Amino acid sequence: MSLFSTLNTGVSGLNASQTAVSTTSHNIANANNEYYTRQRVVFAASTPFHDMPGDIGTGVSVTSIVRIHDEFVYSRLKSTANAVSYDAYSKQTLEEVAQYFPDLQDVGIANDLANYYAAWNAFSSNASEGAQKIALVQTASTLSSDIQTSRSTLRTLQDSLNDQLKTNLDEVNGLGQKIADLNAQISNIESIPTNNANDLRDQRDELELTLSKLLDFSVFKGQITSDNSIDANMTSQGIDYYLNIAGNSFVDGATFHPLVIHNTSNQSNYYSIYSESQDGRQYNMTEKIQGGKIGAMLDLRGRILDSNVNSGYPQDGTIQGYIDDLDTFAQSLITETNNIYAQSAKTSMQSPPLQDVNSDTSLKNAYSNLQEGTFDVIVYNNNGQEVARKSITINNSTTMNDSTYSKSILEQINTSTDDNADNNSMNDVDDYFTASFSDGGVFSLMFKDSLQGYKIALEDHGTNFPGTIGVSQFFSGSDGSNIDVKSEYKTDPSLIQGYSAPVSGNNNVANAMVQMQYDKLNFYRKNGTTATESVEGFYRFVTTRIASDGEKSNSSYDSNTALYNTVYTEFQSISGVNTDEELANLMKFQSAYGANAKVIATIGQMLDTLLGIKA
Repeated sequence: MSLFSTLNTGVSGLNASQTAVSTTSHNIANANNEYYTRQRVVFAASTPFHDMPGDIGTGVSVTSIVRIHDEFVYSRLKSTANAVSYDAYSKQTLEEVAQYFPDLQDVGIANDLANYYAAWNAFSSNASEGAQKIALVQTASTLSSDIQTSRSTLRTLQDSLNDQLKTNLDEVNGLGQKIADLNAQISNIESIPTNNANDLRDQRDELELTLSKLLDFSVFKGQITSDNSIDANMTSQGIDYYLNIAGNSFVDGATFHPLVIHNTSNQSNYYSIYSESQDGRQYNMTEKIQGGKIGAMLDLRGRILDSNVNSGYPQDGTIQGYIDDLDTFAQSLITETNNIYAQSAKTSMQSPPLQDVNSDTSLKNAYSNLQEGTFDVIVYNNNGQEVARKSITINNSTTMNDSTYSKSILEQINTSTDDNADNNSMNDVDDYFTASFSDGGVFSLMFKDSLQGYKIALEDHGTNFPGTIGVSQFFSGSDGSNIDVKSEYKTDPSLIQGYSAPVSGNNNVANAMVQMQYDKLNFYRKNGTTATESVEGFYRFVTTRIASDGEKSNSSYDSNTALYNTVYTEFQSISGVNTDEELANLMKFQSAYGANAKVIATIGQMLDTLLGIKA
């Protein structure tokens, strides 16, 4: 072995130390980059000369520069980041919802309800007092206005979630395209087995972590391998790459398959999310995407959309559930109030146009809150005396004017019967009033021309028929979106009646309104369940549910944040840069560099001596 070979040994050590210093410098420079994974130079002795008396070393080689990365810990980091992002968005949104329902001592719908029933109570004490009627209209208008406002605010928030869904899905597609581009670069660099695209893999990991905060996904990068000879925590994967969202291919190596979001077939303009195959067919993923910020948006907004159901708005979702319950609250308030108000005798009664109700429509199919049972039609004379009463039956097949399967409402009211059981066929309900149902969906009870002066009232026994169809309204509307005091009472409060029979001193209707606040009523929820509560009790159920959901989300956020911090600390302990450790390495490699330089200098002096001898 010659001096020149020994010189080359020193040069190899010099180059290796220089590479190590460069890598250490790179680590220190990225010490504050939370997405950077520290790198390490792997050394190996060069192939020796096989000679007598034994092998003679030829220096050192840099076999590779690896990053200290644990794929298992990184997977847990993505999972916990996904959970924290989901909870953080849910927590923020539900806290905003809670602000829409303050319900403090003197604020909110609960206070409006107390004032509303207090006004009925005052009215029942003096049903002829004009000031009491004005006060009643004012408190009822405030109540209905606040219900409308609360519902509108919830819908606005839900609309905002829908708009944000589009923005965030565009971000998901942007991340997918960047990952595919990085995969192409990584594959190109690592086509040489000894090359590692460390910084590019760090960039891809950063994109994956960002993507995990938006939604759940699964990723396969090839078989996981470990190398304890380098670091006990080190595990990595190959160059294969498949990223799936809800079972659909999103990134396949360098190929990107974007998700599609549109609302072209939905009148509510609410978006659905689709995957698209190469032949252009689209598959709805809205109900399958989970986790992260987008999963929280979908769970809050609602996932199940059908343009033919609920006007295209979601049939599920937390916010939609609050809207549905507020609608249920308003619907029952309207129905029960109008049920009672229909007991007040009038010269005629007429419903507003009934949407989607024809002469042959089953009323129970048209109205979820209509029940089997009976209601009475009552006729009073000018002296307030009851002169006729007829019981009308409603079952599953009852329609307005089709008696194919059971007697219709019109047939039961208009058929001549001996209602009074006095063998006189000329003094029954059908002799004083006629029921009709127009093509426009309007149900009417009108007196017969020859018998003016009589008045009619409806007394319900559990069917909800008078209040459901609104044949005699105090509240107009059908749910929280349009509940209001009937316009004629807002224009002229003196028209409000507190009696049942039209005689002085009869305050039965007003008294029944006061009693209503204490009665257990049926609230028919959109999910098919029925809650039996007082009016205030069901409203408290709605607000308690909102508070409970918010508290649950807050608790989950705290738990998952603590878990994330633990995993993040573990991840940083493995992959993060420790400047103290790197500075120690820098000193070590600097010393090695100096020592190898000394070797080269020594060989140089030996060569000079050798050449001097020959001279």
